[in-house]
Amino acid sequence: MLRRLAALLLLLALPSLGHAPLRAQATTPDWTALEDETMRHFQAILRLDTSNPPGNEGVVVDYLEGVLKQAGIETKRFANDPARPNLVARLKGSGKKKPLLIMGHTDVVKVDASKWSHPPFSATREGGYVYGRGTVDDKDNVVAALMVMLQLKRLNVPLDRDVIFLAEAGEEASTQVGIKFMVEQHWPEIEAEYCLAEGGGVTRTGGQVRFATVQSSEKIPYGVTLTAKGPSGHGSVPLRTNAVVHLARAVTKIADWQSTMRLNDTTRAYFERLATISSAEDARRYRALLDPQRAASVQDHLAEREPRHHSMLRTSVSPNILEGGFQVNVIPSEAKATLDVRALPDEDLDAFLDQLRKVIADPAVEVARNQRNTRPGAPPSRIDSEAFAAIEAATVETYGKVTTLPTMSTGATDMAFLRSKGMQCYGVGPLTDSEDGPKGFGAHSDQERILESSLHAFVRFNWDVVTRLARAR
Repeated sequence: MLRRLAALLLLLALPSLGHAPLRAQATTPDWTALEDETMRHFQAILRLDTSNPPGNEGVVVDYLEGVLKQAGIETKRFANDPARPNLVARLKGSGKKKPLLIMGHTDVVKVDASKWSHPPFSATREGGYVYGRGTVDDKDNVVAALMVMLQLKRLNVPLDRDVIFLAEAGEEASTQVGIKFMVEQHWPEIEAEYCLAEGGGVTRTGGQVRFATVQSSEKIPYGVTLTAKGPSGHGSVPLRTNAVVHLARAVTKIADWQSTMRLNDTTRAYFERLATISSAEDARRYRALLDPQRAASVQDHLAEREPRHHSMLRTSVSPNILEGGFQVNVIPSEAKATLDVRALPDEDLDAFLDQLRKVIADPAVEVARNQRNTRPGAPPSRIDSEAFAAIEAATVETYGKVTTLPTMSTGATDMAFLRSKGMQCYGVGPLTDSEDGPKGFGAHSDQERILESSLHAFVRFNWDVVTRLARAR
């Protein structure tokens, strides 16, 4: 009797054995099935105008918060300005490893709608592309992070570390409401070992994937002001002490000067790897940069033909604003120039300003730092880390056999604030065609767009990186 009862209970417990085999819960998303959901969320946040200024990022946070809470993921808001909140969502891991932060910014740069072929906040789909402000800066990163969080939760993926999603405000113009505020006031909410954010990408030329870049370092922006002073007077009596003349000479000297070239771990690896996928002539030049005896021989070529590479090698100076005089017949007593200085991560700015003073060599011209565009200095992130290896592996898995180039951005990102606290940060991005930028289809352009296939591949890439780093083993 007991045996028959046990057999009956077993049959009741396994009602499906006669109809279909047992299947374990999937641990990898069906991304093809999820493409419609990805596109729905992407278009929804693109249609929310978060132009900065004024930002108004709260509308995107409202949307993201609703989606995450519906999936059972807890969220928190942190705001220095009620209309411009930051959103943090966290999936808990075992604590075996320190957390992983994935982040994107919800603000976008302003638009001149009259210059757009498609309304900039329409998220129009046409010819395999999605058009709109923020498609590649940075709502692609936001939706990729969102989809990764949703799938980690839905599939109940066991984690060795917490995964934190930060949707931040104010990246384009006002870090005091965004990352600066979060680092200074709410650091425990976002503290992590590694961070994935914007800053890199996969480059395709002529239909062929050429390389992937991962931003592991960035230059530091400083504003520097030159002030020339002299006696004022009547324009009919020219003076050799004219402040405008002194300023013009100073600016010319700076333009003709070249600061010292220095490599760090990131830029050395960048040029080493770039040489392996370049033409013979370009490879010769890039390898010359690695040799102190030959590096000087290629500087003029880079300055003329490859200005971005030239800037990556040194602290750069660009005179961008000139101010002097107020009336044609009045010799002004003062003239000013504002310099955009982009410093290498280890630059001693005071020593560099002393160098500028020696180059100018004119006591009538003062050199002083202003406080605009200040961000913290930080060392490059490691390129021999577990995270960088995961990014390289995920790149090959997603895009095929591709060379990954660690790169130092000549511009600034919010990762500087995180690196200054010791976090290892890496900038990634979707596949783009090199032909798009010159045609006006890139970030901040009047026809900003992303390939639909590129967006979906980028979501899968992010999933691959996150699970390599965070899935319990």
